[in-house]
Amino acid sequence: MSRMFNHKSFAALQHPEFRIYVLARFLFIMVLTMQATLISWEVFAITKDPFSIGLIGLVEFMPAVVMAIYSGYIIDKSDKKKLLHYSIAGNLVLTILFTYITSEHALMSFSKPSILVSIYIIAFLTGIARAFSGPTSFALVSMLVPKEELPNATSWHSSSWQIAAVTGPAIGGLLYGEKGITFAFVTMIVMLSTSVLVLFFIKPKPPVVVLNREPMLKSIQEGIKFVWQSKDILGVLSLDLFAVFFGGATALLPYFSDQILNTGAEGLGILRSAPGIGAIMVMLVINFLPMRKNQGKIMLYCVAGFGLSMIVFGLSTLFWLSFSALLLSGVLDGISVIVRSTVLQLKTPEAMKGRVSSLNSIFIISSNELGAFESGFASRLMGVIPAVVFGGMMTIGIVALNWIKNPTIKKLNY
Repeated sequence: MSRMFNHKSFAALQHPEFRIYVLARFLFIMVLTMQATLISWEVFAITKDPFSIGLIGLVEFMPAVVMAIYSGYIIDKSDKKKLLHYSIAGNLVLTILFTYITSEHALMSFSKPSILVSIYIIAFLTGIARAFSGPTSFALVSMLVPKEELPNATSWHSSSWQIAAVTGPAIGGLLYGEKGITFAFVTMIVMLSTSVLVLFFIKPKPPVVVLNREPMLKSIQEGIKFVWQSKDILGVLSLDLFAVFFGGATALLPYFSDQILNTGAEGLGILRSAPGIGAIMVMLVINFLPMRKNQGKIMLYCVAGFGLSMIVFGLSTLFWLSFSALLLSGVLDGISVIVRSTVLQLKTPEAMKGRVSSLNSIFIISSNELGAFESGFASRLMGVIPAVVFGGMMTIGIVALNWIKNPTIKKLNY
C-alpha cells in the first residue's frame, strides 16, 4: 500500500501506523466538532442568550487548563498510545451521556435548567479528557515517523484535523436537520467506537527517554522553563493565543445563523465548516509547495489578515459574504497553525514533548474556550456585532505590537 504514497509529499503516509493514527484522530476530531456545533445550538435554543454559549467554553477551559500541566508530566513518563486510547474512550463515554441528556426522553423528563446544567457538567468532564488527548496526540506523532519526515507529518496531521473540523459541523448540522439530534449523537458513538478499535493496531509507544525519579513539580518547572527560554516557541504560542482569544467568533455563530442570517442549524453547520474548508485548501497546497523561508513574517501577515476577515464577518448581513470571510479566516489561520506546529515539533526535545505539548494545549484551550467566553462576555457588554468587530481590531493591534516589540517572530525561519 505504501506505493500509493511514493511522492515526497506523502512521505509520512508511507508509514502504516501513522495512517492508522490519522484515521483514528480524524474520527475523534470530527466527533468533537460535531458535538460543539450541536451542543452550542441546543444551548442557544434553550436560552436564546449568546452569553450562555460562551459559558460552554469557560466550563471546558477551567479543567483543561488545570489538568494540562499535570497531563504533560504523565505523558512524558507513560505510553503515548495507551494514553490516547484512554482519552478517546473517555470521550466515548461522555458522548453517550450527551446523547441521553439531549434526547426526547430527557427533554420530557427534566426541566430546561436541569438539562442546561447537565450539559455544562458533561462539558466540564470533556475539558478534563481534552487535557490528555491533545498533548498526547502531539507527542505521539514524532514516534510514528522518522525525524526528517516530521514537517511532512505535521502538515498531514494539521490537514486531517482541518478536514475533520470541516466535515464534523457540516455533517452534524445536516444530521440534526434531517434525522434529529439523537440520531446525530448515535452516529458520533459509532465513529468514536471505530476510533478506539483502530488504535489497537498501533504498537505501544513507551517513553524514548526514561525520566529520572525527580519530583513532579520540578519536572513541570523544567518544561515551563524550556518554553520560556525558547523565544521561537514562546513567540508563536503567545501570538496565536492572543490573536484567537480576541479574534475568534466561532462561539457566536449560533446567534449570527439564527438572528442575522436566518439559516437555522443547517446554516450553522456550513458556517462552522467554512474556516476548516479554507484551512484544508491551504494545507493541501503547502503539502506540495512547502514554505521555504520567512515563515515568521508570513505568520504575522496571516494573523493580521485573520483579524480583518473577522471584522468583515461581524459587519456582514449576507450569507455568502459571511461564509467567504470565515473561509478566508481559515486559509490564514491554517498557515499560522502549520508554522506553529512545525516549530514545536522541530525545536522540542523528545523527552520533553509531553510537557511542552501540554503547555501548547493551555495556549490553544485558552484562545479557543476562554476566547469563546470572552466573545459571549463582550457581546453582553457591547452587543454581538460590535464585539466581533472589536475582536478583529484587537487581533490586528496584537500583530502590530509583535512586529515592533518582538523581532524573534519576524526573523523566524526553519
